[in-house]
Amino acid sequence: MESHSPTVSAMTQLLPPGPAVGLVLSTRPTLSVADAIRTRRTVRHYRPDPIPAATLDALLALAIEAPTSWNLQDRSIVVVSDEAGREGLLRATGGQPQPAEAPVVLVFVAQPQAWRADRADIYDQARRAGAWSEDFIAMFAAAADDFQHGLERRGLLREDAMIAATYVLLAATELGLASSPMNGWDEAAVKETIGIADRDDLAIALLIALGYPAEERRHPGRRPVEHNVFHQRYRRADGT
Repeated sequence: MESHSPTVSAMTQLLPPGPAVGLVLSTRPTLSVADAIRTRRTVRHYRPDPIPAATLDALLALAIEAPTSWNLQDRSIVVVSDEAGREGLLRATGGQPQPAEAPVVLVFVAQPQAWRADRADIYDQARRAGAWSEDFIAMFAAAADDFQHGLERRGLLREDAMIAATYVLLAATELGLASSPMNGWDEAAVKETIGIADRDDLAIALLIALGYPAEERRHPGRRPVEHNVFHQRYRRADGT
């Protein structure tokens, strides 16, 4: 897989003063979402080439556009690019090669208690954008607390961070970057590396290594759609 570092992304340009950090989309993307889904592969080995700052900024701006429950934006991304940080993640992931070779590793941090914090800035932004009325905000504020209580009881508090991570995987592909989502890690060690060892209110959702590939990865194939997609009711693989 040959990949080139783009000087200017055809999909994204960071221009003030538009919404959400001034992100605007080109009318002629070089890679469609469908093509990004079909062509991206998980890459374990990377060249040492650094990711240009503009490319990384564009990617992160797209990541925070990902939807969240009740628009709480209850996830953060820690960009780990220095040698000490990547060595810490190398240990936390049991010696997997990605943190050692990739120039950047993104750590997605879930904030399960974010709904308990003040949300006035979120409401003010929605007012200014003309997206939410005062009646909606009043309803929203009350209903969001009840809903998040339910998620907390069911332990469903990392999903928003995972959605942002999925945005990164696809956007990185369009930007010419290879990526590797990583599930195998010691949470305490990851939290220690990024400076939140004492934060029981935060949780690690996923790590994603980013860079330019030093290997070609072939599509291993997928089972037929009908094996995993059902209409109206779930059925087992044997058809029952």
